[in-house]
Amino acid sequence: MPSEIHGHEVIAMLAEPARFHTRESLADAITRRFGRTTRFHTCSASGMTAMQLVEFLAGRGKIARSAGGFVVDPGRLCRH
Repeated sequence: MPSEIHGHEVIAMLAEPARFHTRESLADAITRRFGRTTRFHTCSASGMTAMQLVEFLAGRGKIARSAGGFVVDPGRLCRH
């Protein structure tokens, strides 16, 4: 059975020096770090693959692309 990781752990990756310039490169890095069978959850969704999580976070405005790669919008993050 795959493990499930909270999306906050993925958002924390964006604070690291590595820059992810596409949704695909970010999803690939997530898969490398957490494994292919890992699924992800947030406060309102669960069972997502790495790419589904990236799409979810981007769609909710929690992460966005900038010239330097993806960035987190701190005003859009939950505070728990």
